[in-house]
Amino acid sequence: MHTPRIDPEVVTRVIERRGGVHVFTAIDPTRTAHVVVDLQNGFMAPGQICEIAAAREIVPNVNRISQAVRAAGGLVIYLQNTFDDEAVAAWGVFFDHFCSPDRRARMIEAFTPGNFGHDIYAGLDILPEDVLVWKRRYGAFVPGSSNLHAILQARGIDTLIITGTASNVCCESTARDGMMLNYKILFVDDANATFTDTLHNSTLTALAHSFADIVATDEVLALLGTPTSLAAAAE
Repeated sequence: MHTPRIDPEVVTRVIERRGGVHVFTAIDPTRTAHVVVDLQNGFMAPGQICEIAAAREIVPNVNRISQAVRAAGGLVIYLQNTFDDEAVAAWGVFFDHFCSPDRRARMIEAFTPGNFGHDIYAGLDILPEDVLVWKRRYGAFVPGSSNLHAILQARGIDTLIITGTASNVCCESTARDGMMLNYKILFVDDANATFTDTLHNSTLTALAHSFADIVATDEVLALLGTPTSLAAAAE
């Protein structure tokens, strides 16, 4: 698992600007959604094209948060990176310029619905009341990506707990845009993962500066009113 660290200069700056590091000292659990980003086989299963080994290590924390959100009356949403015909046709800049021809084919194969790579990783606790949302861009909120914003608005959600992979790509993109759509963003430093500590901590620093409250799993559970000792015992 990553060793979280926010650049001390940014910590000093945000304290000067707003009086403290943490942004949200209380949330309404019934208006909160846990958004689990791209914890799919294509990113997590050994040997897959986008394998991020550290993502397997965050699964227990992700499950603890989901359990606490459900118990508090909130919503759990699993985003699925999706490269179907619609995504390929509309996002040529990515597929034509950011992938070699071989990688392009392998990425599409991995994240086509119905294929192994597109499926949610088996270690995640998915319940019938949870929502699965296909996402066709890095961030879930940009036009053409998903219907996440409509789902959240219909449920009266105003707070998002972001976990998943990759910290510095899809998770960060979703967090940034979510804040600018007026959601309160809690970005969980020990329940997001990417390839290296450096990449992970660059995201924590950037988001802490202007976009999100950077919190640990136990801090999220406390905000949801779940004693951490009970949550750990229920794993």
